[in-house]
Amino acid sequence: MPLSPLDIHNKDFSRGFRGYDEDEVNEFLDHVMRDYELVLREKKELEEKLNNHTERLGHFTTIEETLNKSIVVAQEAAEEVKRNATKEAKLIVKEAEKNADRIVNESLTKARKIALEIEDLKKQSKVFRTRFKMLIEAQLDLISHDDWDELMEYDLDTEELKSLTPEHE
Repeated sequence: MPLSPLDIHNKDFSRGFRGYDEDEVNEFLDHVMRDYELVLREKKELEEKLNNHTERLGHFTTIEETLNKSIVVAQEAAEEVKRNATKEAKLIVKEAEKNADRIVNESLTKARKIALEIEDLKKQSKVFRTRFKMLIEAQLDLISHDDWDELMEYDLDTEELKSLTPEHE
């Protein structure tokens, strides 16, 4: 068991025939006792500081562990968000490609239908043109025919016609 300042203070030495000077021994013991008290006080303060620092270190270690766990959780959450975003982006791209394919197919179908309609209209236009040309040619033939000239040369006596008609009219 370590000595205490009180043990040093209460220490009695036996006296010998030619022993040490009692005042000098007492003065030295007082000096040792004060120094020892100081050392013990400093030791106690250092132990308290050490305990305080140990507690703070434990607190900071706990905070560090909590932060590390939080970082790991945040990283895992970020990875999960990233994975979900990647999946969603792939689905969006796939849906867009499907819609694009559908739109392209619909457009091609419409284009084919319009092309067929154009061809049909061209055929109808040719038929109409041919018929119209034939009608005009027939009318021109009719106009250029000699019968018109004969009609113009035909001379009718209108006085004679008037006399032939009954008067009751």
